[in-house]
Amino acid sequence: MNEIMTKRQDLVPNNKYIFEHFFELSGDLLCIAGFDGYFKKINPAVSQLLGYTNEELFSRPINEFVYFEDQNITSKVRKELQNNKPLLNFENRYLTKTGEIVWLSWTSMPVEDEKLVYAIAKNITHTKKLEEERNLLLTKITKINSDLKKLTYTSSHDLRSPINNLLSIFDLLDTSKIEDSETLEFIEMMKSACQTLKHTLNDFVDVLILEDKSVAEVEELDLNESLNTVMQSINSLIQNSKAVINIDFSELKKINFNKAYLESIYLNLITNSIKYTQPGQIPIISICSKKNNGINQLIFSDNGIGFDMETVKDKIFGLFQKFHNYVDSKGIGLYLVNNHVTSLGGKIEVKSAINKGTTFTISFKKEMT
Repeated sequence: MNEIMTKRQDLVPNNKYIFEHFFELSGDLLCIAGFDGYFKKINPAVSQLLGYTNEELFSRPINEFVYFEDQNITSKVRKELQNNKPLLNFENRYLTKTGEIVWLSWTSMPVEDEKLVYAIAKNITHTKKLEEERNLLLTKITKINSDLKKLTYTSSHDLRSPINNLLSIFDLLDTSKIEDSETLEFIEMMKSACQTLKHTLNDFVDVLILEDKSVAEVEELDLNESLNTVMQSINSLIQNSKAVINIDFSELKKINFNKAYLESIYLNLITNSIKYTQPGQIPIISICSKKNNGINQLIFSDNGIGFDMETVKDKIFGLFQKFHNYVDSKGIGLYLVNNHVTSLGGKIEVKSAINKGTTFTISFKKEMT
């Protein structure tokens, strides 16, 4: 029985606790201010942050310590406190004795009968600096993105003129006077490649215009038709490299996606596989479609030189990231592929190893049923 009574006594609050320690030891700024605008009591954290002695802080109106740009708004909210309205999460700036600006977030509760305000403030200067740096970075990125968009639009637009000139030359060319069949085939291939490039540039300019409107047109696309369009445009590259392209769209023949995006994905992944083939080997590329747990997928595999995934990690889809010493490598292709996929709600995964090839698995946005 005595043991039980002892345990119960242990649960009774000890009146000897020194609650003043909460006030004195707090890392936050605690203060009691009068309706007259002066500090009446402060904890050590206030003088430590602002750099003034207690005597200096008590002898001058509180608003004199507030940064001059925030003095008016601080005076207004203080009047609200005197009307018995609590102040929650109010942010303003104070000026320390050394001239440094610090940000404080206040929660203040008025007690009208006592003509006092009980307040606690948190130093949020670090958070504000991070926000400022982030905003500056966002502004810089927005400008860079706008400049890149203008450059891309201009380049795509201006390239159409020489392409149109080339097509005009083909139209003027009298092929009836050419008897060599190989020459005729070569001319036809060049004309077809120019026509495809013209359509690609037109589509790309249209896509840029749509992106400016935050709209990317999605339509039902035949995977094989889109692939054939791209393969015709790079037919000479495929033939010269003797690349073997194995295609299997039997499991999934069509997807809902943006036409220009899909063709760009095909173009960049195929040309990369050919460009980064292993020396002395013929490029072998596999392109197939899958349905995996209701998600439409495109899978690209090759037998190329591959990546060291531990080294490239998250940089593989970065803009201007290059992982092989090729003169014509610009570090843009995979960035575009990733952007095309993710901008329409999909994702892309990579598996690769040095001299063991690479596999890209593109998972498109799940369609609502």
